[in-house]
Amino acid sequence: NFPSRPRLPQGVIRGCEVCSTCQKVIAGWRQEEACRPNLQEAPVFHPSEEEFEDTLKYIASIRPRAEAYGICRIIPPPSWKPPCPLKENNMWVNSKFSTRIQRVDKLQNRDAVRKLLKINNHKKRKRRRCMKTGVDHGINTTDILDYSETGGTYGFGFEPGPEFTLDAFQKYADDFKAQYFRKDSNAADSGGNMTVFPKQWQPSVENIEGEYWRMVEKPTEEIEVLYGADLETGIFGSGFPKLSHQVSSVSEEKYVKSGWNLNNFPRLQGSVLSYESSDISGVLVPWLYIGMCFSSFCWHVEDHHLYSLNYMHWGAPKIWYGVPGKDALKLEAAMRKHLPDLFEEQPDLLHKLVTQLSPSIIISEDIPVYRCTQSPGEFVLTFPRAYHSGFNCGFNCAEAVNVAPVDWLPHGQNAIELYREQGRKTSISHDKLLLGAAREAVKAHWELNLLRKNTSGNLRWKDVCGRDGILSKALKERVEMERVRREFLCNSSQALKMETSFDATCERECSVCLFDLHLSAAGCHHCSPDRYACLNHAKQLCSCAWGAKFFLFRYDINELCILVEALEGKLSAIYRWARSDLGLALSSYVSKENLRIPGLIGKLPYSPGGTALKDRSSLPAIASTEEKLGKENVAKTSNSTGIIGSTYLSVKEEFPGVVKALEDKKAVTRLDNALHQAEVSNDSTEFEKKESLNLAATQGTPVHKLSRENRPETCNLAAVKLEVKKPSVVGNGDVILLSDDEGEELKMPPSESAKDTSRKYLGDLPTQESAGNM
Repeated sequence: NFPSRPRLPQGVIRGCEVCSTCQKVIAGWRQEEACRPNLQEAPVFHPSEEEFEDTLKYIASIRPRAEAYGICRIIPPPSWKPPCPLKENNMWVNSKFSTRIQRVDKLQNRDAVRKLLKINNHKKRKRRRCMKTGVDHGINTTDILDYSETGGTYGFGFEPGPEFTLDAFQKYADDFKAQYFRKDSNAADSGGNMTVFPKQWQPSVENIEGEYWRMVEKPTEEIEVLYGADLETGIFGSGFPKLSHQVSSVSEEKYVKSGWNLNNFPRLQGSVLSYESSDISGVLVPWLYIGMCFSSFCWHVEDHHLYSLNYMHWGAPKIWYGVPGKDALKLEAAMRKHLPDLFEEQPDLLHKLVTQLSPSIIISEDIPVYRCTQSPGEFVLTFPRAYHSGFNCGFNCAEAVNVAPVDWLPHGQNAIELYREQGRKTSISHDKLLLGAAREAVKAHWELNLLRKNTSGNLRWKDVCGRDGILSKALKERVEMERVRREFLCNSSQALKMETSFDATCERECSVCLFDLHLSAAGCHHCSPDRYACLNHAKQLCSCAWGAKFFLFRYDINELCILVEALEGKLSAIYRWARSDLGLALSSYVSKENLRIPGLIGKLPYSPGGTALKDRSSLPAIASTEEKLGKENVAKTSNSTGIIGSTYLSVKEEFPGVVKALEDKKAVTRLDNALHQAEVSNDSTEFEKKESLNLAATQGTPVHKLSRENRPETCNLAAVKLEVKKPSVVGNGDVILLSDDEGEELKMPPSESAKDTSRKYLGDLPTQESAGNM
């Protein structure tokens, strides 16, 4: 009643009474039974020296051709040969790393643990009956011992193996390969022809690939290999030089700062991971992979569906298999279809990275799979949500890390919504990255449109902004999602201002689904102040009355709408966000072309946390043109950065350019103040600050009421009608003033009807009315 797979004979015996790093390989290559899959090759790219200079720009350039494959190979120019600190004698001989034991024969063909336990219990009962008649059938517990118990449930996993140095592991790996593919042995090919192999014969990559999938699909022996996987470079060391003393010459110092150095790669300009301050191992800090023949990395996607880049430092080839991101759901369905027992036992099996499925089976389900063979000195790039797997052909060392160009943002949003459904912990704060990119883009818009600072750093944001820009769309979708959830949950008396340091020193995640709480959170005045929920699970946070709940918002919806409009290119929104969030004001700038007075060039202090400068008295004092020109004595001015201006003469005839620029600056100052007054006049619609602060203090909750600095729901600037003349001569540094859209009301036009949008984002969220009855 309990059919199971027959026990296989041992193909590898590792360790003895003396040591744990010796081995005897009994199994051998079966050439005639090779199962090499028939696959198309992934594309290979050869960047020129010039193209290779800008890492993310090059990746963006090949994306249209490569993303459809899910994976591609990048071969650097011949001159790119970075030194590898791991090859230094001290590291090679003395530094140890841990390994994992992998049973290749069980990566695809294995029984669910529950079935094995039932079989084992049945055998025990049968053995007791047979012992009475003198018959002993024996008990096979080997399969069960290969499983680890975690969290009260059994699941297949890789057991820890012995530690090695690089020198010792190379000898172990080479010895295994030599024994498995024995020299001086004869074998018959698929046609029955005998082949005699010379003493120095080495198997080809095709030979090894065919034998690997034979073992996975149709195993005949238990094959045990070791893999030094997920080794933290922050502890063991990186294969790329991180410091100048790790290179032997001045000409090699370029590798320390290179964008292709994986220690620099995640936080390159243009990667939104640069807005994550923590050094997250494996995501922002590279991992090392030290492999041997048949050691495997099983089917998986990167955390948060990020891009990944893998570089091979040395050794035997690594064979990869990739499935395009658009076919991710089809692959998951195929794996559930062919391995139903395993998925029934472990629904999150694909998150464990312990299961293979032959590419031959996958393509039979009409799912494309592409092969990629990586050699030393080459990169392999995987795209968002592209499933990939593979194995090593012998002793080698590779290093990998993630990156997130702006085009990743929609994939990342999809990932965190999936994680919310699965109750899976996040590695990074998606909202922190999205807001960080948006704030940086608005700052660039400010400098481009209002100051004409056409730097490369500013210009790179132009392609991702505007109404059709991928950053604008990603933020707009997220804001709409947030707006609907807030509207159905809380009223003004429950809304509080989230402190900027809310998640600065510790992770804040939903106690129900583990969703990241960077943008908003729900709490309870009667429960622990450190326990929160996302807006979707505010009801499940606790059993306290709904009136005891409060909601923390980093920005109110009106502020976020301004941010969206700023990304879409509305100049008045750019101005307002820059002033309120970034601490920038037009009155802090004058034309650099017409006015060469350093003391009048400056800006408001910038807070890295994004807090607006609240004390407007720190603005540079701008005297009127008449006051300045009415004095013939020398004068000095200062600005908010503490720069003391140069002395100047106030003779209108001698310095007409100065007079003109000062007049322009005075007009800009009036506009700045008028806009500020228009916004303040609408603050009466905000929540009562005093009551909330008293409530928070009474309950001991470290939160603040949404302050009067926050934007009202609509801010009509139609009353502000100021005509500001541009300088007569326009130069690079000239101030470009707001367009005539400044009188429009701020609105966030929904992309769908309110009813459809609610269904899309709310699910079973309670409304304010129903919440009050909880």
